Amino acid sequence: MLEVGYIWFHRVGIRDKMGRTYGLLLLLFTLLGFKIRGGLCQDDAAVYIITLKQAPAVHYVGEIAEMKSSGTGQISHGGFGRLDTGKPREWEGDAYAAHLGYSPVPLDVMSLSNASRTGADYSSFLIRFQNSLLRRALKGESYLKLYSYHFLINGFAVLITRQQADRLSKRREVANVELDFSVRTATTYTPEFLGLPQGAWVEEGGPEFAGKGIVIGFIDTGIDPTHPSFSDVLSETVYPVPAHFSGVCEVTTDFPSGSCNRKLVGARHFAASAITRGIFNASKDHASPFDGDGHGTHTASIAAGNHGVPVNVSGHHFGNASGMAPHAHIAVYKALYKSFGGFAADVVAAIDQAAQDGVDIISLSITPNRRPPGLATFFNPLDMALLAAVKAGIFVVQAAGNTGPSPKSMSSFSPWIFSVGASAHDRVYNNFIVLGNNLSISGVGLAPGTDGDLMYTLISATHALRNDSDRENNFYLSECQDPSHLNQDLVKGNIIICSYSIRYVLGLSSVKQALVTAKNVSAAGIIFCMDPFVIGFQLNPTPMDMPGVIIPSPDDSKAVLQYYNTSLVRDGVSNAIVKFGGVARILGGLGANYSNSAPKIMYYSARGPDPEDNSLANADILKPNLIAPGNFIWGAWSSLATDSAEFLGENFAMISGTSMAAPHVAGLAALIKQKFPSFSPSAIASALSTTATLYDKQGGPIMAQRAYSNPDSSQSPATPFDMGSGFVNATAALDPGIIFDADYDDYISFLCGINGSTPVVLNYTGNNCDSSTINGTDLNLPSVTVTLLNQSRTVTRRLTNIANDETYSVSFSAPYAVSLSVTPIRFLIAKGETQNLTFVLTATMNSSSASFGRIGLYGSRGHISMIPLSVIVKITGNMTTTKLK
Repeated sequence: MLEVGYIWFHRVGIRDKMGRTYGLLLLLFTLLGFKIRGGLCQDDAAVYIITLKQAPAVHYVGEIAEMKSSGTGQISHGGFGRLDTGKPREWEGDAYAAHLGYSPVPLDVMSLSNASRTGADYSSFLIRFQNSLLRRALKGESYLKLYSYHFLINGFAVLITRQQADRLSKRREVANVELDFSVRTATTYTPEFLGLPQGAWVEEGGPEFAGKGIVIGFIDTGIDPTHPSFSDVLSETVYPVPAHFSGVCEVTTDFPSGSCNRKLVGARHFAASAITRGIFNASKDHASPFDGDGHGTHTASIAAGNHGVPVNVSGHHFGNASGMAPHAHIAVYKALYKSFGGFAADVVAAIDQAAQDGVDIISLSITPNRRPPGLATFFNPLDMALLAAVKAGIFVVQAAGNTGPSPKSMSSFSPWIFSVGASAHDRVYNNFIVLGNNLSISGVGLAPGTDGDLMYTLISATHALRNDSDRENNFYLSECQDPSHLNQDLVKGNIIICSYSIRYVLGLSSVKQALVTAKNVSAAGIIFCMDPFVIGFQLNPTPMDMPGVIIPSPDDSKAVLQYYNTSLVRDGVSNAIVKFGGVARILGGLGANYSNSAPKIMYYSARGPDPEDNSLANADILKPNLIAPGNFIWGAWSSLATDSAEFLGENFAMISGTSMAAPHVAGLAALIKQKFPSFSPSAIASALSTTATLYDKQGGPIMAQRAYSNPDSSQSPATPFDMGSGFVNATAALDPGIIFDADYDDYISFLCGINGSTPVVLNYTGNNCDSSTINGTDLNLPSVTVTLLNQSRTVTRRLTNIANDETYSVSFSAPYAVSLSVTPIRFLIAKGETQNLTFVLTATMNSSSASFGRIGLYGSRGHISMIPLSVIVKITGNMTTTKLK
């Protein structure tokens, strides 16, 4: 029974290309999984991620392709690449077969393509070897193999006891044994704010062509395939499935045949680790690629949603939506779920499959729940799988995390991952109330206003309770969740005041239900006053189908309540209210306003310096890499999404977070990949970084919020630890002039430069460390970060000209307490040629904090490339160390 169990899941999860019986078999697996788990020690059994020393298939894909093309039958050991057969693979055959993932190309062509690109024979060998190892190492014992990883990493996820894990770790074939860990999820207007209609889209031929031929893989909560943002019939331009992509579409009850199309080209889900824990609810979490949360649908639409989709919410029209690359293709790998988040074992399986399918870009709006333990933050199954993805030519974008504004709060660590922080854009939705004392108070709420200049009596929900209401439950009753407790005769035609408590944040109460209550008692409008205990919560503008406003500031809420209470007329003897004297009107917040202070970095956006390990030592890597719009972002919303009660049943939602910033960059990266198909992931990263802007719309420095409470009053100019290279400039990134390139071997040399890393690098990658090790400062990145400046340090960067011949002049500003020299300061570089730049940084005095500078390269043809400098720890001549505070 056990043997059948884990072989079954491997067959369906790894080899079943059609998914036609996936839902039924998932139920079988669930029942089988629990039966097997019952044979293990319940308190001791856990999911472990095991990696083996044998190299994964990705190491040999290029070699297999070279062998087939040369006809020698011998695998050489030089170079790497994904095979593109050059044969057309249009979805012009049977529509039903196409939707199920069948390809209309001849079988012999498909076999050659798949074997060449994925190393199918070698993958099969690895899987058989894994199964054999488990049988031999755990002979006669119970265990459950959940996944075979074979493309990016060679290993598997397995449910075993701690004793069994210890036994596996002693096997000579085994490289690493790691306990599975949890992960979490971290537009109608932003294309205009980023200048796409007049800039980047024009260069690509307009939105009808922007992103054509590029596949973006989303590791997220799935997708709603019925949403018009993912239709393939809205565009007049043909949507052929790219020939290099071989993904499939699962078919289940809630993800039926026909869900995939030429836009949504692949969809799978991964939940084995969650199932073994007994926390997966197939009906609530959807045992399919369908998005029951909303997050995945939202992020996919930001990156690659169709152009010109109307945004209608609560009966109001808010414009037309578009993704950054509206003609790019979407492949979905669902590994996160509303009720519990996700687990690394499932995420790694999703990444492995996405790379094997042939995606060009991976978008990760997810972060680990804890900093990875061990020698360095870079050594964990997630980052190591993504390193292999980069080796396969895939550009990886990840949300920086929503754990700011404190230093070292980054949740995306590695230099091969492009980490994106969140900024505000310039469109804001403001709503106001005007009190009877002429005090005007700002709030939020996508709502109409009350009629004209009429003032309406204010009635607090706590003073409108029916006599038979349980007043001991005042705290809950004040939230306006149940109209049966309110006196309709008292509230009718007036504005009701409700409390916005922590219960709203936790999803126990909702604005939508309060609106139902207000309408049931015939209120003319509704005002939500913020409880003082709700601090640091990002309140998105909330749709309302009646006049309403939420006062997000506890201080402003206090002012409203103070006016209300002082306006009450009470009986001198009984203290009973005899008259409600407070009045107000609601101006309404359906129209957008525009701010000149954008972009600015949101307080929740995670900050550098990049933590190298659990002791919070600093890495020589600049994080985040960039900032992009992440605040108040309109995006598609799943029809059954429950992540935000306020947008339940809506087709679009306005959400905030670095989760929204990352897919902006993923879509823009698709535009770069479309224009420069041969660009490596680091070349794409360089183009985005060196062209980023440092200024807001007024020409002043980009500001960063520094506190949860009243964040706009705590702003100061942003540093590279807040914004990386700056705010993404979509149009400039398509013409960077020069790039700073790095490859897989450079990253291996960097990892080998970490003290004590040699066996860890060998175990994870199969690469032996040699004498050519480097540290992060010496990686050829478009930034320079020095964590230990011992008097003087020489740094070299190698740039490549991808434009016409050009002469560059170099200017710079040195970090505080650092002397800087740059050689050469002027040079001519021909198209396709490289040029080395040498920077010498010398400490001039001791410093107690991080300092920053910048190097600018100005080309005679108008290209400008900026390189940020960060010095975060210094040692003086007498070897006194001052750490970053």
